[in-house]
Amino acid sequence: MAQSNKYKRVLLKLSGESLMGENGFGISPKMLNHYAKEIKKVKDAGCEIAVVIGGGNIYRGLQADESGIERVQGDYMGMLATVINGMALQAVLENQGVFTRLMTAIELHKIAEPYIRRRAIRHLEKGRTVLLAGGTGNPFFTTDSAAALRAVEIDADVVLKGTRVDGIYTADPEKDPTATKYDRITYDEAINKDLSIMDTAAFALCRENNCPIVVFDINGTDNLIKIVQGEDVGTLVSA
Repeated sequence: MAQSNKYKRVLLKLSGESLMGENGFGISPKMLNHYAKEIKKVKDAGCEIAVVIGGGNIYRGLQADESGIERVQGDYMGMLATVINGMALQAVLENQGVFTRLMTAIELHKIAEPYIRRRAIRHLEKGRTVLLAGGTGNPFFTTDSAAALRAVEIDADVVLKGTRVDGIYTADPEKDPTATKYDRITYDEAINKDLSIMDTAAFALCRENNCPIVVFDINGTDNLIKIVQGEDVGTLVSA
């Protein structure tokens, strides 16, 4: 593409729920292919991209206590769910001609590389899309926190948080029709207003390391590439 990019290296955060599509659980082939196409557009534009993916479509550790599973055990189960999603996204991306590396915070040598910061950066420099699964590798941390952590570690220019809505609102727009959208908001405002689009730890980590966040509708065609090329899409969270 002739248009230059605003960002050279980005960290895309996808929720597990986003992979469900209209299904109540699991992985929607339609959504999987949509995300792969959107990521490929960014790669073809010359931008380096790493992806942190959640696992809520398969298992949510935070709800483990409802089934009698202790929190720590449940969180590890959730981490393994993110690996399944990472493997699925890897397969579809490579079918579309995108070279990838799947790296996990929990070592699973048969299916993925262990996450090593320098190696992840080297993969990005070589033009590979890096899929980062397993969260932080520790219980009690969400994949939002993992996205913020990995973004800072790999020196990403921005965290791109893909959601089902087109930005951050004063309330949940799917529940409150009077909710209004923020075009820009500071880290402190996001934390103080307790905006649940990302957890406090993720906002705080990005604030401490001056890493901006863009929250946007990942389901919209071309939204991802538009952000990379500098268009105002979604809500910008910065200092």
